[in-house]
Amino acid sequence: MNAFQSLFSRSATALLLASLAAAQQAAGPDVATVRTALEKWAETSRLISQEKKDWQLGQATLRDRIDLLRREITTMQKRIGDAETSITATEAQRTALAAEDAQRKAVEAQLRERVVQLEASVRELLPRLPEPLREQVRPVSQLIPDKPDETRQRLDERYRNVLFVCKQIHKWNREITLKSEVRTLADGSSVEVAVMYVGIGQAYYSGGNGKVAGTGTATATGWVWTPANELAAPIADAIAILKNEKVAAFVRLPVQIL
Repeated sequence: MNAFQSLFSRSATALLLASLAAAQQAAGPDVATVRTALEKWAETSRLISQEKKDWQLGQATLRDRIDLLRREITTMQKRIGDAETSITATEAQRTALAAEDAQRKAVEAQLRERVVQLEASVRELLPRLPEPLREQVRPVSQLIPDKPDETRQRLDERYRNVLFVCKQIHKWNREITLKSEVRTLADGSSVEVAVMYVGIGQAYYSGGNGKVAGTGTATATGWVWTPANELAAPIADAIAILKNEKVAAFVRLPVQIL
């Protein structure tokens, strides 16, 4: 029995004793008074019993609510722990992504700088290319922007374009290329000639039944063609050897670099 119940029981007992004493003093031992006192005692005992049951029921309900709250607190603490773990993992992932993005931007900046340099080199080199090679790469070379900072082309497209042109130039420069072209002579007439390009810097032509010959040299503003009819025989021999029309032999030809 708790303090409340003990206090209530003592109060009820004291009330009953006081009632009995009062009855005895007023009328002596009266049966009706005793019966009334006993009825009050019985009612008081019933109330105490009911209060005790209600209190026990309240205690059980309170314990159940406390247990429920404890379980809810445990569940909430677990959720909080899971959330904190998730937040930590998300923060670590965000940090990793930020570092990766920074690295990507650094690589992109380096690549952009390299592309701009290559584009400038190619634009400077284009006038020095043999005309057949310029025509060959023109569909791509004309896509190279004159103002890199204002172009809307993607960086990968620009890189692909400049690499294509560089690859074609490198391939041409490693070979001796034979082309058929038309040259305008000093008297204004035109003649078809065979032109032998040695890389991208030197060329020799021969035509007109072996009477017309000359040399070509690349410059910063374009090619310079110089008549050299006195070289018609050796140039014709070199072209014939290149075409497998003559046996390979040493042919001396002049080289000029402008």
